[in-house]
Amino acid sequence: MTGTEPRPEDSAAREPNQGLARSLFRVSLPRWRGGRYSLSKLFFNIYLLAMGSFVAIAFTADFVISTAQRGITDDYARRFMRGTITLIEDELFRQPRRDWQKKIKELDEKFSYNLGIVERITLDRMLTPSQVIKLDAGDIAIDHDGDIMYHRLGTSSQVLVVGPLASNRNPELKDRLPLELRLRLLTWSLIGVIFAIALWFWIRPVWRDLEALRQTARDLGDGHFDARSPTARTQLFAPLSDTMNSMADRIRQLLATHRELSCGISHELRTPIARMRFALEMLSETDEREERERLWAMMEADLDELDQLIDTSLTYARFEREAPQAHFSSVKFADWLVDEVDSVRLLGRQLDVTVNTDKLPENLFVDLDRKAMPYALRNLLRNAFKYASKRISVNAELVGENIMIHVDDDGIGIPPEEREHIFSAFTRLDRSRDRSTGGYGLGLAIARRVLELHDGTAIADASPLGGARFTLTWKARQ
Repeated sequence: MTGTEPRPEDSAAREPNQGLARSLFRVSLPRWRGGRYSLSKLFFNIYLLAMGSFVAIAFTADFVISTAQRGITDDYARRFMRGTITLIEDELFRQPRRDWQKKIKELDEKFSYNLGIVERITLDRMLTPSQVIKLDAGDIAIDHDGDIMYHRLGTSSQVLVVGPLASNRNPELKDRLPLELRLRLLTWSLIGVIFAIALWFWIRPVWRDLEALRQTARDLGDGHFDARSPTARTQLFAPLSDTMNSMADRIRQLLATHRELSCGISHELRTPIARMRFALEMLSETDEREERERLWAMMEADLDELDQLIDTSLTYARFEREAPQAHFSSVKFADWLVDEVDSVRLLGRQLDVTVNTDKLPENLFVDLDRKAMPYALRNLLRNAFKYASKRISVNAELVGENIMIHVDDDGIGIPPEEREHIFSAFTRLDRSRDRSTGGYGLGLAIARRVLELHDGTAIADASPLGGARFTLTWKARQ
């Protein structure tokens, strides 16, 4: 078993990993740091944008509605004022035309709005063409503001002017705002205050969530991979907080896997490389044909060992990094198990390898990933080939809803305290299960990852044959 003492390559591998992760996070951090927002600034920006948009929409709608209603309002005003204008016209016609100005001044004092008489020719630029037509037809014309009315007095060139209708003859109130405008200002002020209070109570927890996410991103960017975003106060940022925490967990897992693989592989590469270097030195110093062939065979074996190390390491890294999605298919389990054992039986040399499926129901079909599950079974068989003395037994059974595969050997066995530890990568045991048997401590780790992909488990126990038993367990129906 490899030692647990810290090695120089551990820290060497750790620093590049953390530096890489910090560089990835810092790409997006300068904007946060350089242009730091305050809560009040964010509040006023959103408030001005929202309130300004609301006011613009309201005034636009009011303008459109007022324009649409102007024709209706003008018709109502004509009907309302027609009787008054007719009475004033009749009163003027009782007087000579030269006395109309004097009479209109007398009448003007009796009304709350202004009365006057002007020449027809002066109104061409004050009225629209449609209103001029109404005026010449003897109807009541209204200016574009809807506040002054004009009526031609008979066939004369003089026109009676009534209005402005909303004028106020009280000099003390002349400069005061109209009541309608004051009410509008008061209404909009109240709306603005209420909206500001509501926006403040809404944006404050949002700002706190943003600050928490920003601080978490900064901590991760500085290499503190234990940092996690607190639970969001608003549902708006809850998914983002969960996603960031999942991302941090995934980054930490990837860095740990990378560090583990880097340290383990660098440690494993030394032995075959050292042997190859020694063989090359010996090869240059000997002329004996048999010795040269022996050294060549040693180097080929070391190359095969390096190739197997790389292939196994890549397989393990793929399961750790990608967490692939299982693609289940139903197989006739007894036949599948026999075929898989037969495919690696030759590696067992002179070992007696048996397969027992008597405990399985007849024609049992089981769901499994036909690409991933062979990795697990073959790694257990290769492990058994290394340590078995004479016999290996593969048994399968259905227990409840779970399918179980037991791989037993008659080797030295595994101490109880080590049975869980051996599923960690690059882990070997003492005594007979050491470097002399080959392997890199990755096969069992791969087997467990495959079973986790099936929502199952891989465990080690004592074998009835006297050695080790490895069991794969997962649900027969996914």
